[in-house]
Amino acid sequence: MADTTQAPERPLSPHLQIYRPLINMVMSILHRLTGAALYLGTLLLAWWLIAAASGPDYFAFVNGLFASWFGRLVLFGYTWALIHHMLGGIRHLIWDAGHGFEIGTVDRLCWATIAGSVTLTLIVWLAGYAIRGAF
Repeated sequence: MADTTQAPERPLSPHLQIYRPLINMVMSILHRLTGAALYLGTLLLAWWLIAAASGPDYFAFVNGLFASWFGRLVLFGYTWALIHHMLGGIRHLIWDAGHGFEIGTVDRLCWATIAGSVTLTLIVWLAGYAIRGAF
């Protein structure tokens, strides 16, 4: 008869203490987070448009919130999330086409997504301020 008092040796399930976070793992998490952030940011955009349709007083109130330092920080984050998610989608499109699966290429695409999203966000905001004549 088998000895049932002894616990069987079982392998540990993989978890974060075993796996070292790789750039593609981090980018997968960031892609999901930016997607969720875009939902919230789009609600803010809809609120701004509804305020514009509601009348000048309410629009001035909402526009004033977005013009504050905190509002601009939120809009900057929304811009970064939008661009980062878009570049992540392009990265996934490349993979869907069957290209870029080599480990080095995956890493380069991930780092390019980060660098591109930060660079393009800064370009968009600097261009916006330049057009407004805020420099």
